[in-house]
Amino acid sequence: MKNKMKKRTKIFFGIGVITMAIFAGYYFRFDLSGWFNLAKEGLEVRMDELKEIKQQIITPSPLFGPREEVASNLTLEGVVFETNIQRQQYGLPVLSVNAKLALMAQAKAEDMFSRQYFAHQSPTGDGPAELAQMVGYEYLLVGENLALGNYKNDEDLVNAWMNSPGHRENILQGKYTEIGVAVKRGVYEGKMVWLSVQEFGRPQADCPLPDEVLGSEIKEGQATLAILEQQLLNKKNEVENIRPKRGNNYKQAVDEYNELVSQYNTFANNLKALILDYNHQVKVYNVCIESM
Repeated sequence: MKNKMKKRTKIFFGIGVITMAIFAGYYFRFDLSGWFNLAKEGLEVRMDELKEIKQQIITPSPLFGPREEVASNLTLEGVVFETNIQRQQYGLPVLSVNAKLALMAQAKAEDMFSRQYFAHQSPTGDGPAELAQMVGYEYLLVGENLALGNYKNDEDLVNAWMNSPGHRENILQGKYTEIGVAVKRGVYEGKMVWLSVQEFGRPQADCPLPDEVLGSEIKEGQATLAILEQQLLNKKNEVENIRPKRGNNYKQAVDEYNELVSQYNTFANNLKALILDYNHQVKVYNVCIESM
């Protein structure tokens, strides 16, 4: 009787060991498949694309005024003041003087006297875009008003621009935030005359670009993630080719794989957070550009 009980115990014990071995094999295989599927989820977030910067330049035809010599006095401060008076009358914010736009205006006036032309484009084809580049003014929107004539005073000059549809549109453009002015008296085509320049602008900084350092960090992270993914694939193939799928060697290989998956997922989650931050910056930038 005792011998029969011992035999039954051995049989049940043997069956239990075999059953545990089978379940262990399934456990490790399930563990492997489950972790790998989780690891691949980290690749789904991508960096958004920036919209192209749409730089605009508004240049109405130059305004020719009175050429007869009269007592006149034009000033930078006065032209800015009269321009802002006009804007305020139409419910628009005043323009602030920008030093780089002022340099653009001064350079334009001097160049027109020096090379005896009156146009937005110089004889060599340089215009507001080239002037902005020369002085380092990064912009979203730039406008230029030109006037040649002996106007009595600043108010008279600005009124003449306001009576010209294209120049009026520039003065009352709601998207501008900055201005630079030049008024210069000299000889043009043999006569003493004033050349007046208004340079309007909306700086590119009003639509800040996403963090370049962050963008570079993300690209480096994506390259690292690709390397980790390849390591995962290699390790997965290694584990799946192990025979038999049990024992210490198999368990060690699965443990190594799962540790690699854990590293991958941690890195992918951190990278995902960076990409989401970057994409938010891109969205803000693109919305700003669309409003220009």
